[in-house]
Amino acid sequence: MINPILKMGDPRLLKVSDVIQEFDTPALHQLIADMFETMQHANGAGLAAPQIGINLQLVIFGFKQNPRYPDAPNVPETVLINPVLTPLSDETDDAWEGCLSVPGMRGLVPRWSRLRYEGFDQYGQKISRDVDGFHARVVQHETDHLNGVLYPMRIKDLTKFGFTEVLFPELDPGEDD
Repeated sequence: MINPILKMGDPRLLKVSDVIQEFDTPALHQLIADMFETMQHANGAGLAAPQIGINLQLVIFGFKQNPRYPDAPNVPETVLINPVLTPLSDETDDAWEGCLSVPGMRGLVPRWSRLRYEGFDQYGQKISRDVDGFHARVVQHETDHLNGVLYPMRIKDLTKFGFTEVLFPELDPGEDD
């Protein structure tokens, strides 16, 4: 089922999410299926449960190609529950981000260049991956949602924040956000 995506300004997006205690349940599997359907319908690179009004530490991400980020390498489809992120260096990169909860806008956001993410999949199996580049950026962006943080809160220079159609006129506005 495709769920409505909450927009910036909704107070539910500012809450810290609850830890998931039970894995491999029909309700969890249905929630994850709905999240993937919602993300794909919106051309998202990822989606956090709080974005659809579910206050749980659950993010999904991944795609082979994404019209919103045409130059991004593919990222494996992943379900990540109760994530913990650990930077692997102090190095950061600035790159443009958008968000399904901040439609029609993009901003230049600093993120760790390399990190390890750990957590669980929907079956309760441990996940631990060392990633960099766009993959690392997507994980950081989505897990921020679990702490009530939206990407505009991380922008250091607000002159690098604006409408996608102005900043990136080559992108199809029907495919973005």
